[in-house]
Amino acid sequence: MKLLRYGAVGAEKPGILDAEGGIRDLSGVIGDLDGTTLSPEGLKKLAALDLAGLPKVAGTHRLGACVARPVNFICIGLNYADHAAETGAPIPKEPIVFLKSLGAYAGPNDDVKIPRGSKKTDWEVELAIIIGTSASYVPEHKAMDYVAGYCVVNDVSEREFQSERGGTWDKGKGCDTFGPTGPWMVTKDEIPDPQNLAMWCDVDGQRMQDGNTKTMIFGVAKLVSYVSHFMTLHAGDIIATGTPPGVGLGKKPEPIFLRLGQTMRLGIAGLGEQQQKLVAA
Repeated sequence: MKLLRYGAVGAEKPGILDAEGGIRDLSGVIGDLDGTTLSPEGLKKLAALDLAGLPKVAGTHRLGACVARPVNFICIGLNYADHAAETGAPIPKEPIVFLKSLGAYAGPNDDVKIPRGSKKTDWEVELAIIIGTSASYVPEHKAMDYVAGYCVVNDVSEREFQSERGGTWDKGKGCDTFGPTGPWMVTKDEIPDPQNLAMWCDVDGQRMQDGNTKTMIFGVAKLVSYVSHFMTLHAGDIIATGTPPGVGLGKKPEPIFLRLGQTMRLGIAGLGEQQQKLVAA
């Protein structure tokens, strides 16, 4: 299933994509795409629906983030061997974990705001895991039981704030609109191998990132298990799993960063595409 949320900011309704690519309204069945809905029982209920009997959503609508506001928006840093190499960083011995501000959480096609004073705003296409069942101290061999599905995240980053302004990475990762999420959540039964998904990012039509999840250092099951040993993962939480090479910071002979008016377009095989315009904060 491809589950989504559509409508104005703060007034999104739950929906499901039908076989023709149209949206069917789920608001008569569930309140939102949240922790209750994303449980194994909740997803089983949705899978049993006759989509032809659900109301069609006419017209064009804004897409919101594909699941309701999570408790934790978790990110993994330097999780692709080829991305670590392009930034000159050593391969991590353990996953690098940081939290992205929930103020960054945004719809997949919403404008991205370049922060005031920013000189080094950058793009990062990422596979995101969506948790379906609360998880704490989960062994790796059982980790996939806690996964509801996957989606695309753009882990937008301000590199100067991240690395040159003191402290941890959070200042460069949690700016408003820095976490476009969606367009939809694809349930895990439709993605049998999350470790072999092509992914890409274009800026103004120029291909910047062209990678594959097979070069991840720590895979999906490892990450769910690992993070659950440091914090409880709640149903609806998101783990963005890192980015492949091609970010602006790693461009040669010199870095390339985003400018006002540019457009990012990014996607992952089987998970859909996003597009954002860069505007001033």
